[in-house]
Amino acid sequence: MANCAIVGINWGDEGKGRMVDYLTDHYDVVVRYQGGGNAGHTVVNEKGKFALHLLPSGIFRDGVVNILGNGVALDCENLLKEMETLRAAGVIITPENLKVSDRASLLLPWHRELDALEEARLADKKYGSTKQGIAPFYGDKYQNRAGGRAPTPRALKGAPCRPS
Repeated sequence: MANCAIVGINWGDEGKGRMVDYLTDHYDVVVRYQGGGNAGHTVVNEKGKFALHLLPSGIFRDGVVNILGNGVALDCENLLKEMETLRAAGVIITPENLKVSDRASLLLPWHRELDALEEARLADKKYGSTKQGIAPFYGDKYQNRAGGRAPTPRALKGAPCRPS
C-alpha cells in the first residue's frame, strides 16, 4: 500500500490543503494529524465552493475514509457547523467516512475567550490571533496537561447530542 505525507515547513498558507485535495483521489484514507480550525483552504468541486477548516478534503471523495487524528485541536462546535454546511450541499458524511481519534484533544469555548482576552491585554503589541483559541488550547494540551480528550463512541451512546 502506498503512503504519502504532506508536511508543511512554515506557518500559514503554504498550499498543504490544496495538495491534499489534489492527491485524495489516489488514496483510501486521508488523515488530518494536527492543527486547528484557525486556518483553512478552499476546495472547488462539482458540489460547490467550500472553505474547509477542520475536515480533511478527502470528505468529498466516495470511498475515502477521513480521520481527525490525535494532534488535531478538535473544536466540536465549529466541526459540526462545517459538517452541516457540507451536508446541505449534498456531501455525505457518515461514521464510515469520517472518524475522530479518541485521543484528539478538545478545543473548548473558554479557549476562544482566553485568546480574545490575551489579544486585548496585549493591546498594541498583540500578535494577530484569529481568536479561535489555538494558543490557549495548545497551552492546556502541552503545558498544563489539563486539556480534555474526545469522548469515545461508547461514552456517547445515548447522549442527547451525539454526532451522527
